[in-house]
Amino acid sequence: MAGDEYVDAALFLGMNSTEEPVRIACKSFFAARLSGRVVMSLEQVGRCDDLVWRFPRAVQDAYYPFMDNLHTDMRIERRGYDAADLRVGPVAELNGLATHEQLLAAMVLNGNGVLWSVSPRLLAHGRLPIRAPEADAELSFPEALERLYRTSLALRVPMAEL
Repeated sequence: MAGDEYVDAALFLGMNSTEEPVRIACKSFFAARLSGRVVMSLEQVGRCDDLVWRFPRAVQDAYYPFMDNLHTDMRIERRGYDAADLRVGPVAELNGLATHEQLLAAMVLNGNGVLWSVSPRLLAHGRLPIRAPEADAELSFPEALERLYRTSLALRVPMAEL
């Protein structure tokens, strides 16, 4: 049985990337799964907020209505780490990753899932179940959410920040 699909802050904020191919791939990932379900660790949700809060208040105000509505309209299951995630132990695939990335990877491994990300650090670990989204064309959200998304593009995040 296949596990859950996990997303990280890089994928979520990738919808507002300054790099158009990344922005389109990330947005299309979420638009394609709007009626589905993904898992996001509570820490990754917090990492999104941490980055957004570094921008001026006007940019935050333009961004958050989209984020709030997407978290309501889509089944994004927010999970905290559990004891099993702390007991993964030394796994060669986790070497070189930051602690928060190791914990996220452990959560995904323990759940027999796949992590979707645009993080170059995570994607470089080819033996982990991590995939990058791809899109030939930009998918749209339903009209009301799409309007909020377009407004949210006041926030543009360089890849180095993801």
